[in-house]
Amino acid sequence: MMKNDYLVQKKPLSALGIFALPIIIGNFFQQMYTMADSAIVGRFVGEQALAAVGASYSLTNVFICVAIGGGIGASVVVSRYFGAKDYSKMKISVFTALISFLIISIILGGAGLLFSRKIMILLNTPEDVLDMAVTYLNIYFMGLPFLFMYNVLSSMFNALGKSRIPLVFLIFSSVLNIVLDVFMVTGLDMGVSGVAWATLIAQGISAVLSFVVFLRVIKGLNSEFGGFFDKSEFLDMSRIALPSILQQSTVSIGMMLVQSVVNSFGYQTLAGFSAAMRVESICIVPMMGIGNAVSSYTAQNIGAGKKERVKEGYRAANIMVIFCAVIICVVLEIFNSDIIELFLGDEGTAEAVATGCGYLKYMGWFFCLIGFKMAVDGLLRGAGDMKMFTVANMVNLAIRVIASMTLAPRFGIAMVWCTVPVGWFVNWAISFTEYKTGKWKRIYN
Repeated sequence: MMKNDYLVQKKPLSALGIFALPIIIGNFFQQMYTMADSAIVGRFVGEQALAAVGASYSLTNVFICVAIGGGIGASVVVSRYFGAKDYSKMKISVFTALISFLIISIILGGAGLLFSRKIMILLNTPEDVLDMAVTYLNIYFMGLPFLFMYNVLSSMFNALGKSRIPLVFLIFSSVLNIVLDVFMVTGLDMGVSGVAWATLIAQGISAVLSFVVFLRVIKGLNSEFGGFFDKSEFLDMSRIALPSILQQSTVSIGMMLVQSVVNSFGYQTLAGFSAAMRVESICIVPMMGIGNAVSSYTAQNIGAGKKERVKEGYRAANIMVIFCAVIICVVLEIFNSDIIELFLGDEGTAEAVATGCGYLKYMGWFFCLIGFKMAVDGLLRGAGDMKMFTVANMVNLAIRVIASMTLAPRFGIAMVWCTVPVGWFVNWAISFTEYKTGKWKRIYN
């Protein structure tokens, strides 16, 4: 397992690049699930179907972020034990996380099935797309345990420095999802329910295969087995996982609340907004990947007693953010209309196209802000410094929701995205100030 110690041995920029790239590619393919759903129903079913999937997206993304955030929080503990070579406690932590999140996913899935229609009504979902949106959601909730299992296992692989393994499964399942999408929508004429079933089947296969391979990986670590569940490990993971879930869910929770504002503008605006949001989710992928890599990097180096390397890693992460942000900005400024047409087709209404292009042209300039935010948040999370980390993300959420709800009804839909960079900047400023205090160094002294 020494070959996986590169996060504490190699130069920070090289180590983070090696570690983050598979995560970024993997997250990209994860986003391909919903992107494929949207593009296929938008082009082959119609704008109303795209609006229905889009209306569901803000809610489904909350659950995705709960799974990702929980997995990242658990992986911090696992990374720390791995860095210290305490493999016995590491195994207990792994199984404690898997059992805990399996139970949580079943509870959340059941609650989602019971309240999906009521939630979509509360979000002011247009009446002409409500039934399709609820259909999509109900199938999605049935597959929630698979979603949680895969994302938690991916974080566990990452904690062990094996970020390429979940990438392989994710590429496989993403391709399978697209094939099933096309078959069920164009071949079986299943519409919105077809893309939902395609996602469930693809995620289910990926989750089961990941679990089998993960068992083989940890079997290779020679250590005593201390059991499947430990209360103290659960509490330790929860202390980090809960703020991590909040951080990962901040944007999604905010968008779910803002969704009610967007929905009030009608399904054409909602269709354009939904297309742009799919593109934004792709643009955020490298920033999230860098932040998650910094989290594991920080945890492993603290576990190995190399705290000074954490600062070097943080500087390297910001260089990576700037590089990615420049590329994203250039692409969105030049190709925004072409990208939106991928979702809406040649028959997209003028209102939908204008909404989508307006969103992308404005936001293209500001993805560096969320990258800087993700990098410093990842460092604080990896160090276990969660107090100001949580405050910063709550402030970000409050700014985005309050500004959108008060300004959009008065000044137009553009206010929904004009306020986003403000929240990102304030979030970064608070977290960066906490980083400069150096408190994160003393959490695990």
